[in-house]
Amino acid sequence: MTVSPDVTETGRIAADLHRLLPGWLARQRWFGGKDRAAPDVEPVLVETLCADGPRLLLVVVRTEYDEWYQLLVGERPAVPAGLGDAVIGPSGGALLYEATGDPELMGRLLGLIAAAGTAGPADGAVGRAGPVEFHRLPGADIPTGLPASVLTAEQSNTSIAFGGRMMLKVLRHVVPGPNAEVEMLAALRRAGDVPSAAPLGWVRTSASAPGGGITLAVLQEFVPNRGDGWAVAVAEARACVVGECESVAPLGGFAEEAYALGRATARVHAALAEQLPTRVLGPEQVDGLVDALTRRLEAAVDQVPALLPFARQLRAVHQDLGEVAKRGNTPLLVQRVHGDLHLGQTLRGTDGWVVIDFEGEPGQPEAERRRLQPALRDIASMLRSFDYAAHHALADVLGVPPGEQSPQNVHGTRLARRASAWAVHNRGAFCAGYTAGGGTDPRSRPVLLRAFEADKAVYEAVYEAHNRPEWLSIPMAAVRRLAGRHRPVG
Repeated sequence: MTVSPDVTETGRIAADLHRLLPGWLARQRWFGGKDRAAPDVEPVLVETLCADGPRLLLVVVRTEYDEWYQLLVGERPAVPAGLGDAVIGPSGGALLYEATGDPELMGRLLGLIAAAGTAGPADGAVGRAGPVEFHRLPGADIPTGLPASVLTAEQSNTSIAFGGRMMLKVLRHVVPGPNAEVEMLAALRRAGDVPSAAPLGWVRTSASAPGGGITLAVLQEFVPNRGDGWAVAVAEARACVVGECESVAPLGGFAEEAYALGRATARVHAALAEQLPTRVLGPEQVDGLVDALTRRLEAAVDQVPALLPFARQLRAVHQDLGEVAKRGNTPLLVQRVHGDLHLGQTLRGTDGWVVIDFEGEPGQPEAERRRLQPALRDIASMLRSFDYAAHHALADVLGVPPGEQSPQNVHGTRLARRASAWAVHNRGAFCAGYTAGGGTDPRSRPVLLRAFEADKAVYEAVYEAHNRPEWLSIPMAAVRRLAGRHRPVG
């Protein structure tokens, strides 16, 4: 039997990756097992995408903890300038390196998506037979030859911009099965005139490949913008903290933007409800929701002992949600939602706000990300983000993180009061905008909103305890506030 040179080369590279990747993978910011030793890594898919010139391979690996990760691997005798930190190691007289920062290879990857064709099924024309499929949506304009640059923002994935026209999100922690973001972007595209970045195509493995049908990358239009919502909001909050704006004026500071963002969020929710399934929860489903909230709380208390003094009140908040949701005059509608909505998941475009990154809450299983949820979950998450922006601005002004601020010198000061007033004012503006955009006023359902805010604050407490303990005081202040103002539902 004759073995093709490419198969031989791919086998050699796969063997070298098996040896080289454990230590390299453990150092990557998007690797989810930083609290564990470098894992054993099995390359389950090593596919050559381009072999003429510098080689480009698409690699999917599975760790000993059954976590799946994707890499785009380049092979050259020497890596391009500026990519020294991307080197994985030597192989066959050349160097293997993580290739998302290589403009030439990323341009060739874009060409494979563009070449998928212009006709095909409703979910996109498919190009290139084999274990890796390239999908292009009908009518999508995908110009090639554009300069490629990897974005350096701290993300769980890697984003590559192409000439200010398109953005390719390369997924890192990949999951077999349907992809929530692709489903929702396609739904928003069908709805039309929705403030989100239009999808153009995606890359996935074939059903016969290991894992079967794993979404690997999503190509969207690039939204010209003056910054993400987090950067814009923190800058405005900082100005108010130092007294450069009137934080409680009717539309002062960031309030006009918060109002417009609320309207945009309502439009997104309406489009998702129109295009994807919805239902009203019955009593048993409401009980299941309450149980799920309580299970998340119990798991969080085990990890963050500071939550323990508030656990009883928070359980009562969950029970109140159940009582209110089961009343006949306040049915609880569930639908597909963003799942991880915060200021950093929005862009201030030239014509208004755009909502991005519909992949859901990091760390959640794909089935959970696709579960129907109350729209109030997204709203509560955004309201918590305003609180974070205010605290971050205050920390910038004072020069120390919240955990290092002296209660005697800070919390009773004019600066802290201004930061708090900014958050409260803009939370209200967001809710007013959401209502004006056609959504139900979140403030009209205070019991439900409180429960979802508390759940988000508990999630934040776990995150901060593991990653930024000096910031734990921010979600704990929210937990204290939400638990302390609990009143039994009569």
